[in-house]
Amino acid sequence: MTTIGSTADYFAVFDLPRKLHLDLAQLECSFYRLSRKYHPDVYATKSPQEQQWSLDQTSLLNDAYRTLKNSVARTEHLLRLEGVVLEAGKSEDGVPKDSRVPPDLLEEVFELNMQLEEMRMNRKMGEDDPQLRADLEKARVTFESQLAAVDSNLEEQWTKWDAALDASPADEKTKIKDEMVALLDRRRYIRNLVRDVNDALEG
Repeated sequence: MTTIGSTADYFAVFDLPRKLHLDLAQLECSFYRLSRKYHPDVYATKSPQEQQWSLDQTSLLNDAYRTLKNSVARTEHLLRLEGVVLEAGKSEDGVPKDSRVPPDLLEEVFELNMQLEEMRMNRKMGEDDPQLRADLEKARVTFESQLAAVDSNLEEQWTKWDAALDASPADEKTKIKDEMVALLDRRRYIRNLVRDVNDALEG
């Protein structure tokens, strides 16, 4: 089992190759099997060092399972293992990544921001505009659909990555990684839009 470290490989924890399509049922079985093996109760009569090792392995196992069973977290983890920096921050143009609008969404986002501001003003005034609410409901459906499309495109990249892992040259794998990063950025932005619409409708 992989030892704990700043670059712990969660795939290696389960003795898996760095592929993005996983058998989640098999992953769960492996998790419970290893949980029993490394459970602190098994080491209750061992030395303090062995007991601490058991706690460390259990913690690592839990983190690995939580990450790999989530498709987005799994993708981000793989990219980090591959040396890609994904931490939130500013892009090359100095704009925070989470607030950089994808070019094809500029018009929709501008319209949405106007609607959200109007909804906030109406709420302060104690008013309700049925048409505005209907427009926001429509926007929510649109962005949720776009989010589903991103997830579908991301899954296509998983398939390409898994196929390229053993056979393709480095530049091909770099291209796939770049595409996954772009899709994750887009997904993060659209997810935030959906959250903002939900907050406005439910607030």
